[in-house]
Amino acid sequence: MAKRFLLINYEFPPLGGGAGNATMHTARELARQGHDVRVLSSRFRGQPRNETVDGYHIRRIPVMRGAVERCSVFEMLTFMLSSGTGVLSVTRGWRPDLTIAYFGIPGGPAAWWLRLIRGVPYVVSLRGGDVPGMQPQQLRRQHQLTAPFIRFLWRRATAVVANSAGLADMARKADLQTQISIIPSGVDTAVYCPPARSEAPNGRLLYVGRLSFEKGLDVLLEALSTLKELDWTLKIVGDGPELAALTAQAQQLGLAGRVEFSGWCERAALPAAYQGADGFVFPSRAEGLPNALLEAMACGLPVVATQVSGSEDIVVDGENGCLVPAEDAAALAAGIRELLESRKGYGPAARKHVQKHFCWEAAAAAYARLAPRP
Repeated sequence: MAKRFLLINYEFPPLGGGAGNATMHTARELARQGHDVRVLSSRFRGQPRNETVDGYHIRRIPVMRGAVERCSVFEMLTFMLSSGTGVLSVTRGWRPDLTIAYFGIPGGPAAWWLRLIRGVPYVVSLRGGDVPGMQPQQLRRQHQLTAPFIRFLWRRATAVVANSAGLADMARKADLQTQISIIPSGVDTAVYCPPARSEAPNGRLLYVGRLSFEKGLDVLLEALSTLKELDWTLKIVGDGPELAALTAQAQQLGLAGRVEFSGWCERAALPAAYQGADGFVFPSRAEGLPNALLEAMACGLPVVATQVSGSEDIVVDGENGCLVPAEDAAALAAGIRELLESRKGYGPAARKHVQKHFCWEAAAAAYARLAPRP
């Protein structure tokens, strides 16, 4: 039976990263399954206020935002304020059966407001940084201030959903009263696929993601500095607050000629970036469920990742990739050495694994089951 869904996220492609991508794919799959879907998100630099794509409708609301790839706390607050009236506007004459709010903050308050005013139940979809305890070095102060409000929003939701087992465990520690379920993110394996023609591997390593402390790129550069005798290059795709420090570190370690900082990449160009690599490295200190890792594995790349929540949900060590302890440059170097020297056939197994276990169709169907019958 067809249902009506409102998805709220302050980021939607081309804005942001993994959560915006998840919102887009979930909306598309819900629409493909016959549901009536609307998305409420931020309007950025001349984007249309209203747009219909892939069978669902997007309403973009005015916010203050300066960059595609990142958003400050103040800019998130402008979305929270704008979304309070935005949800009432988008639901005028159209009552959703369920709201899916991505991130407890900033997406949750508008969903709660709609429940209060019009009785629409909501689900909170946890993505990582919105969970108290995640990224403590960067977010401890914010979480101290927002934790009571986050718990307030969780306890009034129909369901609270994490995208990985590790994130669910962290959320349970943050609020013992709230039940946390798990709906993994997916990956579009038709778009993210191995190249049509295979080339002899030549040590082209790739990282895709934010350049921020929790991503562990400083540890990666330290690890690579011990592998100078091997034939490798590293391409870093992304932008973030650690760019200047990482560029200086690469120079100091004598890696400047082998490490390329290529900057932010439009999503349409990402498959080609993966297809042009021989291996993927993901040295994070903390994760929710990393889209970049799913995309790399869908493209048939052997991966070396750290043993953190989210990555552990995707990579089976020794079967479809290599897992090493976080913050351990020596272990990371050993994993990269193995990838470069042995050329283990993790790639095909990695693609089969994500095809089987990380499907957007299944994720959308799981969210649809949370909605009450119309």
